[in-house]
Amino acid sequence: MQKRQASSFYPHFEQAERPTIDYFVGLFNRLMFQQEPILTDFLNPRERSILQTVVGGEAFLDEFGGFKQAERKRVWLTSEWTSHQFDEFEVAPFEIKYPSKFAQLSHGAIMGTLANAGIELKSFGDIITDGKGRWQFFAKAELTDFFLDEIQRIGSTKVKLNLIDWKEVLTPEDESVEDTIVAASMRVDAILAAASKHSRKQIQEDVNSQLVKLNWHNLAESNIIVNIGDVISLRHFGRVQVMSVATTKKGKFKVVLKLWRTKGHKRKIG
Repeated sequence: MQKRQASSFYPHFEQAERPTIDYFVGLFNRLMFQQEPILTDFLNPRERSILQTVVGGEAFLDEFGGFKQAERKRVWLTSEWTSHQFDEFEVAPFEIKYPSKFAQLSHGAIMGTLANAGIELKSFGDIITDGKGRWQFFAKAELTDFFLDEIQRIGSTKVKLNLIDWKEVLTPEDESVEDTIVAASMRVDAILAAASKHSRKQIQEDVNSQLVKLNWHNLAESNIIVNIGDVISLRHFGRVQVMSVATTKKGKFKVVLKLWRTKGHKRKIG
């Protein structure tokens, strides 16, 4: 068997994704030549899609992120199909205990605390809430002692992390809504401007300031064409996923979006 070449996959993805392709091709070649199963870090949906493309039908993927609808998941890469148990993914579920009667937590504050603790993004998974004050997150099991010992505050709020049982994992609140927009083109700036009610000039400035991501990657240009299934995020606004596209009689694009708005969004519109 010859080693798989990363360059053969480059035409199928954005240039910014080439380091990810290189990494996954390396994992695949390691699996094929060493015949040892590989457990990945937490991967977002786009990364898992790239990994699936690299693997094709020549290996097997089994994924888990803490709950069925998890966005970020760890993946077992194996040469033979194996159904893994929860604990084999080495994912640990944590609940954040805090004085909820007197303080509020947010996804952004929790994410900021974890990131600023020196933990790489790929080391933890989703952060979820039931919308009633309870918050949980998932991380690599090997970091359990670190989290329990080191995370004592989120912002100005004193917290205590508890390692919980799988049966205690929340059913996450789904805050998404469906929105339909009409845009002049399928460019990122056109879609995001229509969704956020910001000007295209403002969106272009946001792209230049690295506030916009397409499929979890920072954008360098605002003229990239988006497709069904793509996810665009704008810091302080939220994110949208393109669900369907139709053409109007005037040649514009009628786009159905799934929209998640950032809580407390106060940015001036227009």
